[in-house]
Amino acid sequence: MNADELPTLRDELEAHGLWANKGLGQHFLLDLNITRRIARTAGELAGKQVIEVGPGPGGLTRALLETGAHVIAIEKDPRFLPLLAPLIEWSEGRLHIVQGDALEVEEAALLQYGPPASRRHAPALAGGTPAAHIVSNLPYNVGTPLLVKWLKAGAWRGDMTLMFQKEVAQRIVARPGSDAYGRLAVIAQARCDARLEFTVPARTFTPPPKIASAIVRLTNRADPYPHLDALERVTAAAFGQRRKMLRSALRALTPETEPLLRAAGLDPTARAEDIDQQGFRRLAEAWRATA
Repeated sequence: MNADELPTLRDELEAHGLWANKGLGQHFLLDLNITRRIARTAGELAGKQVIEVGPGPGGLTRALLETGAHVIAIEKDPRFLPLLAPLIEWSEGRLHIVQGDALEVEEAALLQYGPPASRRHAPALAGGTPAAHIVSNLPYNVGTPLLVKWLKAGAWRGDMTLMFQKEVAQRIVARPGSDAYGRLAVIAQARCDARLEFTVPARTFTPPPKIASAIVRLTNRADPYPHLDALERVTAAAFGQRRKMLRSALRALTPETEPLLRAAGLDPTARAEDIDQQGFRRLAEAWRATA
């Protein structure tokens, strides 16, 4: 199966008189060489279930279907449904299109649509539903909320290969002591090992955004931290005034900061940007014990 046999994405957009909706954060990636590279970065997808958010005209969708994946594409903008529909027949039914807002969709329910063939090559979950990869060129205006939603997801979610604005991608993979290190890094790395795979220049998009994008690969950790809500609370306080010492910054969380920090084994004079993943886990556990 080769997507080169299909009409070009640019021709399809022109034939339907479509343009990007800035309000929905749309920037179209029409270069199949890049979308194929994204699909390869996600690993072996043949026969597996993949969730894609914001397919737009379907560039990444085509690349994912080429791999043999079974794709559930969630598209908020109904203008693109006629462009995606022919891919259902072309892929021999391996594409299921959902029109809706990905922030509100219940992905676990959608996975029930997966054809039986897609269940043979993925680890089975309770009820027989396999874990699904998430591979998406995310709309810029909802990328971070979607990531946080998926980090909190249940066993239905597998690994993720996601495109963000480059600045956001750098924040996700940042390490302690760096300027980009903050809440998003701590929360993301509590559940996943995160790696920035490659950057995508702005000029490759139609229309080009103001900054470059980057692909982040997030693979599930062997030791995921289960209490993400607690971690969100303590990181919100710690990084809310990141230049202050923890004993001052954490007063937004509790007036008794020094006993909390002693319980977590952290130096009260340290700053949030210097605390690693394990330190924040201990801090979240200490706060949970007093909350």
